[in-house]
Amino acid sequence: GAIKAFYQFVSASLYTLCMYNSLTEEEKNVLENAHTERPFSGEYDAFYEEGTFLCRKCNNPLFSSKAKFNANCGWPAFDDHFEDSVERISDPDGSRTEIRCANCDGHLGHVFEGEGLTEKDTRHCVNSLSIRFVSANEDLPELLRG
Repeated sequence: GAIKAFYQFVSASLYTLCMYNSLTEEEKNVLENAHTERPFSGEYDAFYEEGTFLCRKCNNPLFSSKAKFNANCGWPAFDDHFEDSVERISDPDGSRTEIRCANCDGHLGHVFEGEGLTEKDTRHCVNSLSIRFVSANEDLPELLRG
């Protein structure tokens, strides 16, 4: 009875924990609780190498380094994302549009349009804690699904 139920609960919990990459508390606060890291504090704000930016939680390829630009906003900025990789959700008050990973629903940041910063006129303002970089000469890791 009780022992078997406890074992099933623990097994299911461990399975759930192992489906995605492990995250630090800071990363969890951003990806799972939609917090925002301090501006100019992230490892990818002033980072310009050739490769791919993935969701830190599930390895979903989100942005090419070719789409990254310096927006002087304190967070990594991209003017485009890979097709079907990012979902947009309007904030309840309609003032901003949140962006989330289309695979694991992790909070990435916000998207802004109409600023005139690039030809595509779009700025995906992303928390460094939500993403990780894979160099162009490395293989992309397997996509993890929930």
